[in-house]
Amino acid sequence: MAERAKVVPLRRESPTPEPLWREVLGHRLRALRLDQQETLAETAGRAGISPQYLSEIERGRKEPSSEMIEALAGALGTTLTVLTEQVSGDLRRLPGIRPSSGPVMLSLAA
Repeated sequence: MAERAKVVPLRRESPTPEPLWREVLGHRLRALRLDQQETLAETAGRAGISPQYLSEIERGRKEPSSEMIEALAGALGTTLTVLTEQVSGDLRRLPGIRPSSGPVMLSLAA
């Protein structure tokens, strides 16, 4: 019978947890949409999704597939590469966030 792996944290978690990538992506998508003065329905229609689903993505509640992110980027007049670079830059600019500052876990077989 297989034993459970023991997870040992290598660093203490920071007092302010880093945001999830999907949350930063959602903020960036919303900013792009609002910069273009578009409604959820307009952008969602061009991307082929429902306005409700786009709203959940923008709020960081859903983890869209790479295909969905590409469709949203196209609907907003950008590319997946540019959008990814923008999200990465947004993450770097967040206060208190340093590269590799998140918790690192080491899994050891017990």
